[in-house]
Amino acid sequence: MNNQEKIEKALSAIKSAYGTEDDEYGGTLFISHHLEELSPEYWKKHTGKETPNAEEIFNLFELQEAWEDGCTFDFTLPEEVTDYVVSVSFDENGKVEDIVMES
Repeated sequence: MNNQEKIEKALSAIKSAYGTEDDEYGGTLFISHHLEELSPEYWKKHTGKETPNAEEIFNLFELQEAWEDGCTFDFTLPEEVTDYVVSVSFDENGKVEDIVMES
């Protein structure tokens, strides 16, 4: 699996995990935190809505960094408005191992 395939798989995993018990400290926390912290003007500029839904926010995600030889990918919002990322780690078989919000 190449990096682009892993990026797509990572974004899909973030979206699929959203709202589940296992995702308490991943994309779910990232979304709830940033909906509270960022201005309605920021959201309106990027999504057309002052209070976007999770899918609309996930669609904004940009790859910030890939590290550990392409085994971990960090995603964040545009315009450097946050120090937080949603980090997705893969195991040696290319399976998503962990999704967590980090700073």
